Amino acid sequence: MTLKYYQDNAQTFFDGTVNVDMSSLYEAFTKHLAPGARVLDAGCGSGRDAKAFLEMGYQVEAFDASSAMVELAREHTGLPVQLMTFADVDWKEEFDGIWCCASLLHVPAAELPGVMRRLADALKPGGVWYVSFKYGDGEREVDGRRFTDMDEVGLEILLKTVVWMKIAKMWTTRDLRPENKEFWLNGILRKSCTER
Repeated sequence: MTLKYYQDNAQTFFDGTVNVDMSSLYEAFTKHLAPGARVLDAGCGSGRDAKAFLEMGYQVEAFDASSAMVELAREHTGLPVQLMTFADVDWKEEFDGIWCCASLLHVPAAELPGVMRRLADALKPGGVWYVSFKYGDGEREVDGRRFTDMDEVGLEILLKTVVWMKIAKMWTTRDLRPENKEFWLNGILRKSCTER
């Protein structure tokens, strides 16, 4: 259902998101990264963020589940954006940072713990991970897309399923697109240097 939405509306979604100024969120994430760090943009959509990280000098890999979005992101970034889903993630300690901006929110709540563990496995010890969800609690469907909303308590409970990940910072922001009045939950997660 959600995938079909992005296939059918790829250009509209691209046009509506590609120029949003995300600099304050980038700063919260990149201040934890060394120069030239390896970053994964997981569920990259338009490629806006992958391109920004590339221009900051990071080594960037990106993927999305929608072939239409992948084509647009490849064109926008010049990167070999991969067509894959969270279920395909099998990297082991490859990345210094993982960026999940408005992507994990499409994963059903029952599948989120497994997806979180897969992504945590892809992160190097000491690595940093940015996540964002529409602020709320529960699952819903809107205009052909499914959402798992998250509040602070929900994120804390979710992270209990990935014991070597800790929340370094949580905060809410207003949607940066002028036509949207929604709020977002943002999180910076850190992977401990020794898994327990």
